[in-house]
Amino acid sequence: MKKQLIFCITTVIIWATLAPVVKSLLTEIPNLEALSVSSFFAFAFLLIINIISGHIKVIRSYTCGQLVKMAGLGFIGLFLYSALYYQGLAWIGAQDACILNYLWPIMLVVFSVIILKEKMTLKKGLAMICSFIGIIILSLGMEGGQSANKTGGIICCVLAAACYGLFSVLNKKADYDQNITMTVIWLTVAVCAALSGAMLESWVPVSGIQLIGLLWLGIFVDAVAYLLWALALKGSENTASIANLAYLTPFLSVIFRRKNTSAIGSGTFVYRWRNSRTKYRCKTRKIRLNFVKTKLTACFGKLNKLFRL
Repeated sequence: MKKQLIFCITTVIIWATLAPVVKSLLTEIPNLEALSVSSFFAFAFLLIINIISGHIKVIRSYTCGQLVKMAGLGFIGLFLYSALYYQGLAWIGAQDACILNYLWPIMLVVFSVIILKEKMTLKKGLAMICSFIGIIILSLGMEGGQSANKTGGIICCVLAAACYGLFSVLNKKADYDQNITMTVIWLTVAVCAALSGAMLESWVPVSGIQLIGLLWLGIFVDAVAYLLWALALKGSENTASIANLAYLTPFLSVIFRRKNTSAIGSGTFVYRWRNSRTKYRCKTRKIRLNFVKTKLTACFGKLNKLFRL
């Protein structure tokens, strides 16, 4: 259980960066493009790790039907989840979307009772009710633009939460090797997002800073964090005890968001200061050149008069 706890806490810290990073990326990059590229990075990273470790040989023990089931898990749990969550982030604030998204631990416990036949105790029930009430209270003061987009963003985040809660339970029940499963899943997400994006979006070139953000999402948030979470759930006897720790993520996300905003604000200030300083230097040089030009003109004028005499 100690190992599962370490996996869970590590995942929570990494996941806390998801909302601020995705929100900043989606201002420039279409939703499905960001999802497809980051998912491809996740797939490539896990594939390389599996090849280097020799774990890729495990894939031979699975039938085509089992690999298709892994792909189905990826479509339900991570393609639909991520697509809906990214759309919710595009329509409402990062903090609000993150809070609503964390209905999924409640969904996870509900689906665990229904599918895995885990017992619903009084303690679990009270914890779920308190969590649900807390999310409703926090959602009342949501920021957001147009009411239509706000409502759509709320619906997207709630549906995303349901998808990921269902995926977590089905993935635990399937009991496949998680290194292979997550590799297949992220390949599925990358392909589905690319096909959907080709039909629904106009993709744009990715710049250097955006590429760094997508690499962070793909390698750490997608590949590392989701794999650790799956391993934590797989090794736990009580799903609710692990799921409850996920509620630390919105709190940490707010902290990361503020730091990110401060960093952006500081960067903007430095850029403007340097820009204004450069403009000042250019103006100063121009004034000096005009002064020298005036003096030289006057000097040549006097010399011209002398030569005429």
